[in-house]
Amino acid sequence: MNYQNISEIYEANAKIRVLLRETVSNLTDEQANFVPGEEKWSVAKLVEHISLVEGGITRIFGKLLTAAEAKGGRTGGEAKISEDFLQKLVWGKDQKFEAPERVHPSGKMTIAESLAKLDENRQQLEELRPLFESVECSDFKFPHPAFGELTAHEWLALLGGHEARHLKQIKEVLAQAPS
Repeated sequence: MNYQNISEIYEANAKIRVLLRETVSNLTDEQANFVPGEEKWSVAKLVEHISLVEGGITRIFGKLLTAAEAKGGRTGGEAKISEDFLQKLVWGKDQKFEAPERVHPSGKMTIAESLAKLDENRQQLEELRPLFESVECSDFKFPHPAFGELTAHEWLALLGGHEARHLKQIKEVLAQAPS
């Protein structure tokens, strides 16, 4: 996850989204709602959770990038990911995290509804892309519950990592679901 520029992060996040869609788009209701014994959430709830987290992170981007834009610093589109963040990702790879209550799924959304929400979030993220690529935002941070203070670039990289983490979990649930 050592990105050189913002375009690389956007491309990586887009690839993860394609894999998520391919994995969940044609599931039966039984597959979508199946919960194996060791899991708390079904595939439908996991996709809803991803959409809730992405919506929250997108709002964080707006705050960080607006503040950075007001300061007036410019950049050439390079990704600024700290070594500290990379070390935290290595540490977090094998950790089990408890999602904050605000991003717990309700279970009321279908996969299709969650995917539609993800599409809305991604459209907002695309609208923010010019700011990501032009505004110096290294001095502006927002706290993550497990990883501490993160810049907008680090949150952007984490966004795809979060989705990839849950995509792996979705595949594990589906491997145990009835066909």
